Amino acid sequence: MLRLVVLVSGGGTNLQAIMDAIDAGRITNAGIVSVISNNPKAYALERAKAKGIPQQCISPKDYENREAFHEALLQAVTDAKPDLIVLAGFLVVIPEKMVAAFRGKIINIHPSLIPSFCGEGYYGLKVHEAALARGVKVTGATVHIVDEGTDTGPILMQKAVEVQEGDTPEILQRRVMEQAEWVILPEAINRIANRE
Repeated sequence: MLRLVVLVSGGGTNLQAIMDAIDAGRITNAGIVSVISNNPKAYALERAKAKGIPQQCISPKDYENREAFHEALLQAVTDAKPDLIVLAGFLVVIPEKMVAAFRGKIINIHPSLIPSFCGEGYYGLKVHEAALARGVKVTGATVHIVDEGTDTGPILMQKAVEVQEGDTPEILQRRVMEQAEWVILPEAINRIANRE
């Protein structure tokens, strides 16, 4: 079984999509062994608790500096013995030490078709605001392997989503989640788990 550690910062809708896909058999040969958040108020932690999945918060506010926080995060992830680390809306730059320790075993979901609207400063609603400001007709989501850059690692899967007349960033964000993120993130995990 592929041991998944899921890192989250907020509501955990992508975490929920992974849990639902495991329950429905759309992800096989994999299970979530730990959910870690940098935010003590993250609803994702409640979602994990409700499913009986071990969860913990490692907040940068609890450490004297970034280096100490990174050490604690790396230790928590290492202790869970993951085969795959899934960044599901994790708003922390992954320390290079962790990328090196788990090279090729960290994936991220990004709410655009990389290389559009990605990199430093592009996260959450900012991505959808930028897409609407640019006037694109198609956006989407990307699952990629994490490397030392921001949204620069090899692309595993992408799914396009149509931008519609009258879209607000919030409406577009919801459509991208429902039509792309919640579809391709579980699918990518399943492919990795089953070596497809």
